[in-house]
Amino acid sequence: MDDRLIQFIAGLRAAGLRVSLAESQDAARAAAVLGVRDRAAFKSALKATLVKERDDGPAFERLFPLFFGSGGPPLIPPQQALSPDQQRALEAALRALAGDLSRLLQQLAQGQPPTDEELARAARIAGAGRSTEPREQGRITRAMLRQLGLERLAREIAQLLQQLEQMGMSPEGREAVAQMLQANAEVLAEQASRYAGQSIARNLVERQPRSFDEQGLLETPFSELTEAEARELRKLVTRLAARLRSRAALRQKKGAGRQLDAKTTLRANLRTGGVPFDLHYKKRQIKPKFALICDISTSMRPVAEFMLRLMYEMQDQVGKARSFAFNDHLEEVSDAFLLHRPDVAIPNVLTRIPPGYYATDLGFSLKNFVDTHLDAVDRRTTVIVLGDGRNNHRDPRLDLFERLQRRSRRLVWFNPEPSATWGQGDSDMLAYLPLCTAVHQVSNLAELSAAVDTLFTGR
Repeated sequence: MDDRLIQFIAGLRAAGLRVSLAESQDAARAAAVLGVRDRAAFKSALKATLVKERDDGPAFERLFPLFFGSGGPPLIPPQQALSPDQQRALEAALRALAGDLSRLLQQLAQGQPPTDEELARAARIAGAGRSTEPREQGRITRAMLRQLGLERLAREIAQLLQQLEQMGMSPEGREAVAQMLQANAEVLAEQASRYAGQSIARNLVERQPRSFDEQGLLETPFSELTEAEARELRKLVTRLAARLRSRAALRQKKGAGRQLDAKTTLRANLRTGGVPFDLHYKKRQIKPKFALICDISTSMRPVAEFMLRLMYEMQDQVGKARSFAFNDHLEEVSDAFLLHRPDVAIPNVLTRIPPGYYATDLGFSLKNFVDTHLDAVDRRTTVIVLGDGRNNHRDPRLDLFERLQRRSRRLVWFNPEPSATWGQGDSDMLAYLPLCTAVHQVSNLAELSAAVDTLFTGR
């Protein structure tokens, strides 16, 4: 408990609270006298000794459950919830469906929580090792549960109950099994939340605060930005885009020389026996055309914001651009940027299509695009997909993606996740990969700007 209290005080200091050595000693003595059995009294004692100003109260309230969160009750074993006959029937049903049920359902049915290794892997993929924001606990918890397979649990429970019915279990027995599984799923969610909170708490203590130097901000992952850092980074976008515009303009200037169009010249000079008195030159289409298909699901919103800002700032170097946003469906959002600047347009776009966990459906969104907006793509168009490739185990519609690839000049994917996570869980990235002209990792603004720069090269 002493180590946990020391870490909690370090976390308060990292959050901006002024906690002196004397106040730390007062908190330690209060904890030793009261103990932790009475959670409310323990919390009140720490707040009385460590918080001096009213404005510090919210930070204390956010951090306390991260460091002193309850582990929750253990999972309910079947011996406690079911009769011996019901237990034997459940074991037989699990064996009969062994190839169809996930490891998670089998663990819940046996009252066994995921191993520490499974929780650690789910937390790592969910980004728990990078976050220092307490408000991220809910998002990380949901991402962990998705990695563990909780989004498929309702379907598998229904399958298990159907098997039990076929084996002759009574409705009361099936109801007891369903209640036990639901209770264990809720306990699992609480355990995942506690694990996520502890990860954030460790990060708060271990990570040194970053200064607002330009290079440091450019290389800070979007998922780790604090609100203050995000505000500062938005100021850098304009300067960064100015440098990109200059480079794109120089490339166009170098390629401005005229090139003889031999076929047109010969046809135009047939009346002179092919002697080229009337010269014709190829019409060069210098500025590129873009179609941006942008994932604005909850996990992608920080990346999407900066991508949309960069593309807005680069619009004078673009021949034509149309922008589309999707979560569970796709809509064109080009009009928002014609009427407003990014500070107004981007919040409008993000609220037009509501977020929602486990709602992303790229396959259905591709169908929306092909059915309604296919005129946005021709042989001059570079199609840019910004997304993490996670499709919640829905149909990725590779046939439609391949159709876009054949119709466009280039099909480029920007993905904020490291390549090591592609294909894990509900990621369809490895399936889309062979159909892409290029794929770029864009976990921070430095990587994103470098990827955008490649859009203005010849190929």
